[in-house]
Amino acid sequence: MSPRRSYDQYCSAARALDLVGDRWTLLIVRELLAGPRRYTDLHADLPGVSTDVLASRLKDMERDGLTTRRRLPPPGAAYVYELTARGRRLLPVLQALGAWGEEELGERRPTDAVRAHWFALPLLRALDGEGVVEVRLEEGDFHLRVGAQEGPVYGDGPAPGEADARLEMDAATCEAVARGETRLPDAVRDGRVAVTGDGTLAKALREA
Repeated sequence: MSPRRSYDQYCSAARALDLVGDRWTLLIVRELLAGPRRYTDLHADLPGVSTDVLASRLKDMERDGLTTRRRLPPPGAAYVYELTARGRRLLPVLQALGAWGEEELGERRPTDAVRAHWFALPLLRALDGEGVVEVRLEEGDFHLRVGAQEGPVYGDGPAPGEADARLEMDAATCEAVARGETRLPDAVRDGRVAVTGDGTLAKALREA
């Protein structure tokens, strides 16, 4: 395990960057906000990271109390990584960073990788209230837990139970929301986002 590098500055921002300022660390947090993930799943959803760097970052994050590693019971019998309570408290940091970076997105470049669940965080910023929202995009389906205080805030695939709202939109609309160019309620009102469901979140979006 590599020794922790430090800015050696008596400043809370510098201390925080000692832990999460390395390349890939916050993106690993983004992936683990979906809940426990196997190493192979993390590597698949972090295109561009080398196996050595990913392994090193995960060891550092475990040492620093941001993640834990545990073995699944049979028949899984695989190791998974998950965020600790302290690691989950990085959600607002990622939310703020994502909001700050909206104007940097621009149009998607031919070389840009994309995963459907990467739109989870910008959509979470666009939703108020509490409940489960299922999202269907061209790239795939995922679900959000709006207002979640503990545990995963999103997950791949359809909602495990009955969703409070279901959203369906094309890639261009979702990207416009992610870039901050379009408000989600406006996209619903314009017919670019189809909303179904009887929960309070669905009703709020249809009535906004």
